[in-house]
Amino acid sequence: MADIEFIRCSGTNEDFIENCQLLDMDLDRRVGRVIKRDKYKQYNQLDEIKEVVVVYIDGKAAGAGAIREYQYGDIDNATELKRLFVRGEFQGKGIGTKLVLELIEWAKELGYRKLILETGELLQESCHVYRKVGFNKMENYGPYVSMPESLCMMKEL
Repeated sequence: MADIEFIRCSGTNEDFIENCQLLDMDLDRRVGRVIKRDKYKQYNQLDEIKEVVVVYIDGKAAGAGAIREYQYGDIDNATELKRLFVRGEFQGKGIGTKLVLELIEWAKELGYRKLILETGELLQESCHVYRKVGFNKMENYGPYVSMPESLCMMKEL
């Protein structure tokens, strides 16, 4: 059995930064022909991310994700799930679900009452994981209100 470890760190972690680069390449490959992704870049900056979880399997970075305090005024006491990605060789093994559950637990520990996220229907695997752990579709929030290709979800904590 593989040794799995969840490490809490900040947005400056090199494995997290590399994971975000891999996420962007994957999104460009999967949805870049359908969706103009440039408009999302301003909402995916890493400089405001303080809470990150990196997953290591047998000492190798397998994926990562983050939570970031939600900064718009339309939802109270919320944190946002950001930049979640499991590297290709580790996908389909339940790691994404475990990673999301770890981030949910951290958000609860920090006192948040809601966890929100933005994804897209084209990312069916991600949507499946989010629904499986209790996220439900909500109206598009904040910067995503005018982006019909976005799918926003929320989980009450």
